[in-house]
Amino acid sequence: MNRYAALRQLGDGTYGSVSLSRSLESGELVAVKKMKKKFYSWEECMNLREVKSLKKLNHANVIKLKEVIRENDHLYFVFEYMKENLYQLMKERTRLFPESAVRNIMFQILQGLTFIHKHGFFHRDLKPENLLCMGPELVKIADFGLAREIRSQPPYTDYVSTRWYRAPEVLLRSTSYNSPIDQWAVGCIMAELYTLRPLFPGSSEVDTIFKVCQVLGTPTKNDWPEGHHLAAAMNFRWPQCVPTSLRCLIPNASAEAIQLMRDLLQWDPKKRPAAGQALRFSYFYVGQALGTPKQILDQGRPQAPQAPPLRPQAPQFAPAPCILGDRGRPLRCLLKTSRTNLFLQESENANFSGYQPKPKAGRRRWSHATGVLKGDEWDDFEDVETTLAVVGKSSHNSEVRRHGDGALSR
Repeated sequence: MNRYAALRQLGDGTYGSVSLSRSLESGELVAVKKMKKKFYSWEECMNLREVKSLKKLNHANVIKLKEVIRENDHLYFVFEYMKENLYQLMKERTRLFPESAVRNIMFQILQGLTFIHKHGFFHRDLKPENLLCMGPELVKIADFGLAREIRSQPPYTDYVSTRWYRAPEVLLRSTSYNSPIDQWAVGCIMAELYTLRPLFPGSSEVDTIFKVCQVLGTPTKNDWPEGHHLAAAMNFRWPQCVPTSLRCLIPNASAEAIQLMRDLLQWDPKKRPAAGQALRFSYFYVGQALGTPKQILDQGRPQAPQAPPLRPQAPQFAPAPCILGDRGRPLRCLLKTSRTNLFLQESENANFSGYQPKPKAGRRRWSHATGVLKGDEWDDFEDVETTLAVVGKSSHNSEVRRHGDGALSR
């Protein structure tokens, strides 16, 4: 860690402390998270959920893990730096966000979430404190400590995500939930962006379910059969409530915004649209440039004129042979579809090129810059719809209001 100079502490939590630091090599600001638990092997570090997920995720709306360093049994995560989280951004507001700002924030959250789900993970703890910002113009999903692989087998723990953003199936202690719990949290966050107040601020799990019923109405057995089975298993009696119109609760939201929130906040997780489907809602098709500042800038740049097509001519030389991969695909195409496999193979073999074969005693390190491909090079192989260039620097900055089941805590 002698390559980084600590400037000031940003936060101190149960599992680690975060400090703002500067790279002595590049001068770049970074956020360094020091874990409080000691780690006695490199394999133990690499098996952490936060590491396993983030080293495979490189997207403009996902926080970038730049390095993992184990030194003298202490584990450090080096993240890009961001100046605040979404909760702080909302708390500092003296007036409501314009809908154009809400739309762009939501677009970036859903872009990042689409990428995360597409690569086989779901977050399980989406909330404003875990969305890092550089103002409302740039938003990144952070804190993957509770992330799980979509393909992993239940049962899962029933205590995930902060209560106010917890999906009803989790509140009713389901152990077989999956990625739709992230869509529910996004719907809650979207409502809060419009009103600057949480939609379901329950003081306990049961109180949160009551508050959901007061807004959405009591679900019938036809609406959500599984929910009634879960409620019966824990002897929970549904309160009898009629729904309250989201239009009345969020009068500054457009009809298209209300429709998107209504669909994300479906009782039945099977009825919630996937993150990629949510991006295709009419709410995002209003002629507004959306995305990160770099993406918006690129959209406004005139395209380079195309050269006129040449007349077809007989080839002067035989074409170079095309190297084919599996199933007869060209190798470049194969690289695109095999990105995750490369990282998985790298992880399984514990053969990271980010450290020397004979490292100094007590020190190991992994970084994006020294992997199978450099982190930035993956952009060449990503799908256009979800890939945005990384802009700015970021970090993780949490507030005290988040954890626990105390009264009126998230």
